[in-house]
Amino acid sequence: MPPFFGKSDSTPPRSDAERERERLERQQRRAGGSPPPAMMGASEEPAEEPAEPEPELEPELPPRRRPPGGRRGRPAARPVPVRPRRRRFTAGRILALVVVLLAAGAIWFGVEIFQPFTGSGHGRVVVNVPIGDGASQIGDLLARRGVVASGFFFNLYAAIEGDRGELHSGTFVLRQGMSYSSAIAALTQAPVPPPVVSVVIPEGDSRSEIAVIAQRDRLTGNYVSASIRSPLLSPAHYGAPRDTPNLEGFLFPATYTLDRGANVAKLVGDQLSAFTENVGSAYERAAHRNHLTLYQLLIVASMIEREAFLPGDRAKVAAVIYNRLRLAMPLGIDATIRFALNDWNAPLTESQLQLNSPYNTRLHIGLPPTPIGNPGLASLTAAAHPAHVPYLYYVDGADGCGDLVFSTTSQAFDQSVAAYQAALAANHGRVPTCRHR
Repeated sequence: MPPFFGKSDSTPPRSDAERERERLERQQRRAGGSPPPAMMGASEEPAEEPAEPEPELEPELPPRRRPPGGRRGRPAARPVPVRPRRRRFTAGRILALVVVLLAAGAIWFGVEIFQPFTGSGHGRVVVNVPIGDGASQIGDLLARRGVVASGFFFNLYAAIEGDRGELHSGTFVLRQGMSYSSAIAALTQAPVPPPVVSVVIPEGDSRSEIAVIAQRDRLTGNYVSASIRSPLLSPAHYGAPRDTPNLEGFLFPATYTLDRGANVAKLVGDQLSAFTENVGSAYERAAHRNHLTLYQLLIVASMIEREAFLPGDRAKVAAVIYNRLRLAMPLGIDATIRFALNDWNAPLTESQLQLNSPYNTRLHIGLPPTPIGNPGLASLTAAAHPAHVPYLYYVDGADGCGDLVFSTTSQAFDQSVAAYQAALAANHGRVPTCRHR
């Protein structure tokens, strides 16, 4: 055996137990624990604990640089608000909404045009459909009169039913609030002439004369009684005395369409309404210029209606009346006596010319107490704007053409009267026949 001079380079061989123990220690060091006691060797002496290996240091890396604005360029100090996610409509929802709207529109359209809850209407409306009007114009007319709800849907319904070319013109008695089908059914039938009558009231006629016309046209009731007073018009409003006996002068002459057999009160009401529509403030101002009330202007106009036959003579007759009133001369108008007698045709007798009545303008100076008839606009205009002439007299012309001969002096008037009397005598007491017209 060679001498031992130092540590031998050779290592004695390890047993299997030692190698197993080392392997377990390495595993334990990786796991960070201590080896189990059962693996600590077979010798009774405790094995020397190996020194803990120093942890391996990772190489130090430089700090990561981040943009100054934080992630994605946002400021780091400013929190990003969390917005709620909006609910997006899908194509299916949009389609369903469109279907619902279309269905609602179809239901509304069907109700509007077919009107399942509208009947034949109520009341009574007289509608005159002009000749040549089409379904569109007729629909608008019916809508304005309240017969149907819409002229547009009336026209459309007539087009759907194929009746646009079947609608008649003429006068129809319809109802308010009719369905389109009911209105079209009535208008596609030939119009039945309504049971109406045209009542023609001539200019200048008095209440008693109008009463005869109302009876002839088969109106019901007493016209004279119905025209005494009315809540529609007060004569005192136009300057008449409070004890004015009736509505004479305010019963406007015109043509009135009434139901056959209508009460005369309807005619009186229509006449008074026509008066207020036609005789306004312009006539009242004209009356004041002539130093009269409007009621007195009606009296003058009513006498003009009876005295002047030709339009050109009306303003001249008005001038004669105003000239005589200015001079405090009796008017001498025989028509006022005829009104008091209610006799417009028979020749006046001498005794009648001496009638003791305020309507006898031969005896009493000034105007009669009331109008002697109901004047029209032409005579009212003449009374409002008399001619600027000095005439004081007039008499019928001897030629029988209806014109009046005016004069300023009594001598000229007497000559005109003599000429007229001679013409009557030559024609056997009758008015001569006009040969110039």
